[in-house]
Amino acid sequence: MEKRRHLSVIIVEDNMFFRKTLLNVLEQSQHLHCLGAYESCEAAIRSLKRNDWQPDIMLMDIGLPGMSGIEGIPHMKKLAPDTRIVMLTIHEDHDNIFQAICAGASGYLVKDTPPDEIMELIAQIDRGGAPMNAHIAKKVLDLFQKMVTPTESYNLTQREKEILKLVVDGHSNRTIAEMIFLSPHTVDTHIRHIYNKLEVHSRSSAVAKAIRENLF
Repeated sequence: MEKRRHLSVIIVEDNMFFRKTLLNVLEQSQHLHCLGAYESCEAAIRSLKRNDWQPDIMLMDIGLPGMSGIEGIPHMKKLAPDTRIVMLTIHEDHDNIFQAICAGASGYLVKDTPPDEIMELIAQIDRGGAPMNAHIAKKVLDLFQKMVTPTESYNLTQREKEILKLVVDGHSNRTIAEMIFLSPHTVDTHIRHIYNKLEVHSRSSAVAKAIRENLF
């Protein structure tokens, strides 16, 4: 059985009640450790510069005062390029979520998600997954189909191409496993191999590259 590693998390959320809720969720897990919780992008940026942190996951609200979460993504990525950013949203605001994913976010979390699902989502992000529903995936598809670039194979196997197509269609790792009769662990492994071959670090980047370069 694969051993779960410990993950460091930063929270950027201006609502004090929800910020404390997230902190409580993280404290309940043996695998998650919160490095800091901030009420604005500006405060989080100052802390990243001061501490030279490279957190595994950042949970960041879309609608922050001052610099918005979407505006903050490139600043966070510059300071912590390997950090997976998960956007926090009150509801599935498709336009803002789409903008966030195009800016480099790895996915999003609706704020009324139950605590156990929040922890599972963070673990899914670490395994290379990301929440992206079919509507968002289609918007990404429509955007990048307009872009023309040379096609490369990246030595993807037929199985990897099949899984990549299902990822582009918006299916989760668990759903893909059920559809093609593989274990979730095997699908996670295939997706990690796909990321390595494509030289990307997130689901959204893999989707964008697959569509842009017609890889399936």
